[in-house]
Amino acid sequence: MKNVTITVEDSVLEWARVEAARRGSSVSRMVGEMLAEKMRQEDAYAQAMRNALRFETWGVSDGPYLTRDEMYERARFR
Repeated sequence: MKNVTITVEDSVLEWARVEAARRGSSVSRMVGEMLAEKMRQEDAYAQAMRNALRFETWGVSDGPYLTRDEMYERARFR
């Protein structure tokens, strides 16, 4: 573990102290947990983006696409 010094406004520090006490934690531990959660979210988002960009198609068309009228005509008979 490494120590980090941060600069925050007095009102932010007061909120952090109250919030940490409410959680039964320290400001240091709470900030560390917040940063770790942010890192997990960013990693999950980046992985989802990589997966989405790898996505190629829902399927392969073996012929011309249907016209709008043909699609509605097929849907009407189902």
